[in-house]
Amino acid sequence: MDFYLGLHHPNHMADPRLADVPAMISRNRLVGRKTFPRPAGRYVIDSGGFTLVKKHGHYPVTPEQYVSEVRTFIAGMGHMPDWVAPQDWMCEPWVITGKNWHLADTKPAFFHGTRAARGLAPTRTPGDDEQDFDAAVLFHQERTVENALILGRIAPDLPWLYSLQGWTLDQYKRCADMYEAAGVDLGSAPIVGLGSVCRREATAEIGQIVETFHTRGWRLHGFGVKTQGLERYGHMLASADSAAWSFGARNRPPMPGHEGRHKNCANCLEAGLGWRTRLLAKQAAPTTWQPSLFDLEFA
Repeated sequence: MDFYLGLHHPNHMADPRLADVPAMISRNRLVGRKTFPRPAGRYVIDSGGFTLVKKHGHYPVTPEQYVSEVRTFIAGMGHMPDWVAPQDWMCEPWVITGKNWHLADTKPAFFHGTRAARGLAPTRTPGDDEQDFDAAVLFHQERTVENALILGRIAPDLPWLYSLQGWTLDQYKRCADMYEAAGVDLGSAPIVGLGSVCRREATAEIGQIVETFHTRGWRLHGFGVKTQGLERYGHMLASADSAAWSFGARNRPPMPGHEGRHKNCANCLEAGLGWRTRLLAKQAAPTTWQPSLFDLEFA
């Protein structure tokens, strides 16, 4: 299985230590740059969709603009990525509603929510989002499939990833059916992204979803899948990615030997590489692996 190390600093991509470590970089980290690093090894480009939809409630960048950006990135970096993520619409409830369903209605939203994009009034009554949830997921799935078709039509020479979005198993199956109805054979695709899983990667339902499409013979990429997810169903994934090492390091002291070099290791490539090594070792030998004191992970 390929495990792409999520990076926040584009310049890290040129580090020779990444010659044999595939990396993921977000469009949001590349846009606006005048120069680009030459990746030392393989890489993929993420659309930054989670952040964009979280902030705006929609994609503020058109498919045409996105294609232009991606072409600029690739030309600057000098070689083609393994794949480029589409502008897919995530289906987590908090992306759709703008709040975590575990919080009371009186708590402030911390996401924008997509009610406006769906043509609904910005205000809601208690229970409104829950009743509208499946319709909202369908809206997000329609936009996801539509975007994949548009990107493929505008730039058929670029290695676009098809992305499955949903929340329940039946909803993911529906998304797969939508691709089929549009004439897309996901079974013949080099890789199929499985979205909206990173914050519940360890749940039994995600394992069932992965198994469902794995048994169809599809090569799956798990967005944001890490420790517990890899232990449960990593053998059914062709690839996965995570930048959890950086998020986890923000609230920890520097790793041993890095005291005085930086406040924390959130932007330290050495920490990211060590985290990836431990993560993959745990997947390969879960009964013998022991976490280090600097075990940067979100389980």
